[in-house]
Amino acid sequence: MTASTFLLVAFLALVTSQAIASDPSPLQDFCVADKDSPVKVNGFVCKDPMAVNADDFFKAAKLDQPRDTTKSKVGSNVTLINVMQLPGLNTLGISLARIDYAPLGQNPPHTHPRATEILTVLEGTLYVGFVTSNQADRSNKLFAKVLNKGDVFVFPQGLIHFQFNPVHDKPAVALAALSSQNPGAITIANAVFGSKPPISDDVLAKAFQVQKGTIDWLQAQFWENNHY
Repeated sequence: MTASTFLLVAFLALVTSQAIASDPSPLQDFCVADKDSPVKVNGFVCKDPMAVNADDFFKAAKLDQPRDTTKSKVGSNVTLINVMQLPGLNTLGISLARIDYAPLGQNPPHTHPRATEILTVLEGTLYVGFVTSNQADRSNKLFAKVLNKGDVFVFPQGLIHFQFNPVHDKPAVALAALSSQNPGAITIANAVFGSKPPISDDVLAKAFQVQKGTIDWLQAQFWENNHY
């Protein structure tokens, strides 16, 4: 293989890997998820189109109604509508979430491994931001903004981001659209300090440059999921 041929093959392999890195494009009008099928694929097997009806594309989600944030330690409640709740989303590459924030509540730093997110503030004020991956100068740059009602902000796929209600006496509400039928969520603190089995405290103490006792205390806390 010549050098030029090798480079061409390598380039095509890179382009192909990027092209299939997100949800696959549909090859038919719809592919309603058959969640009862024993067949395992990347996503869900299609339900027989002749058995599909309007209810496969509908959910009485009541997203107009406030959610309870009082039971959340972080003061937020995420109501996600993805393919698990709405089978008609299968292969369509989109999902939706309503986020309710208590006064001074937050949706803590997290990432969506399979989706970009666009957030719209419906009520209140939010301080939001995301952090870049490791840069050439070894920094991680923060892009942050204070949003008010009607404002929109984008969080690129895979990057750590957060939302915080800085107002002490008023709640906030936002609506998020995500570019995957199943975007996934990794809450950073939960994953690092609440994994099962736990990550070795030797590893975390070295990574965070703190005493092992601090890590042991953090791992002993109850790390909850604010997705309901």
